[in-house]
Amino acid sequence: MALDPIAEALLKQVRQELGYREKGGQHTKFGHWYAERVQDPQYCDAPWCDMFIAWAADRAGVADYVGQFAWTPSHAVWFIKQDAWSAEPEPGALVFFDWKGGKSYQGVDHVGIVERVSGDKIHTIEANVDRVWLKRKVRETDKVVGYGLPRVVQANARLTEIRSTEQPLAPVPGAREAQGSPFDVLGTPQALLAAMVLTTIVLSLRFAGRRRGTHRRFPGPWNAPHPHTPRPPTARRPAQGHPAEGRPTQGRPTQGRSTGSRPIAAQPTGASSATPCAPGPGAAAGAAERASGPPPAPHPVAVPRARVPAGAGHAGTPTRRRPYEPTPRRDSGTRSG
Repeated sequence: MALDPIAEALLKQVRQELGYREKGGQHTKFGHWYAERVQDPQYCDAPWCDMFIAWAADRAGVADYVGQFAWTPSHAVWFIKQDAWSAEPEPGALVFFDWKGGKSYQGVDHVGIVERVSGDKIHTIEANVDRVWLKRKVRETDKVVGYGLPRVVQANARLTEIRSTEQPLAPVPGAREAQGSPFDVLGTPQALLAAMVLTTIVLSLRFAGRRRGTHRRFPGPWNAPHPHTPRPPTARRPAQGHPAEGRPTQGRPTQGRSTGSRPIAAQPTGASSATPCAPGPGAAAGAAERASGPPPAPHPVAVPRARVPAGAGHAGTPTRRRPYEPTPRRDSGTRSG
């Protein structure tokens, strides 16, 4: 199987460094080179498996497709983002290991370069193995997390360049871009948020006004009768010639019962020929007095009537009268009879 140009150039460079051993204090030329590139001295004595690959890719001129990292999990993520991550090994691929057997890029501990594949085993070239060496190793795949493919990175980069320079439709001469309308702002998230805030403020003010309340003003005095409240019945003034109920009728004997404020004596027999309904001079005088007197109260107060058993009245007990009837007045003239 013929190697792709990237794999061939990378393997040629790393084979020249086989047998390299780190110096005292874990210093290596690859660590010093990387620390100078990133201007950070802490990499001078740092683990150097990935820094060796960065150095070899730079020397081979394929660093853009291999990547230059010192932290192996970040290198694995870079291949994943480049859509150049694979579960199948091939010569020239970078192989990432997790010594705990995990399959997540977050657990990557070590990285090497696949030189060839033999059945279920892979032959690799790795740095910082057996503590201090750069050497070939034969590995099982049970500790492998995945493989990064530099050739796929190169293919995707070329495809991206082609797409960025493509222009399928030529612009029409004289054509102008559509001008935006001022009403386009209404559909933006900012406009919707402003509308929601404004609606909330309006509703809050409206409900707050209802909670405050106001004092009601009555059109008249507080104790004035309501226009829809029924008025109690007023006492009717008896017409002349018809005595009101509860008043004694002239010429009718009372048989010892009182019908007014005081007992009235029975009339003589000779006066029985007088017309019962004809008013006497006293009645005319009483009517004139009532006409000239003050008008009855517009709202008489109802007086509870006492319950009197039937037949319990006697000559000394006043007769009950209805609460809405006017009080009998004493005639100023002389009674007839």
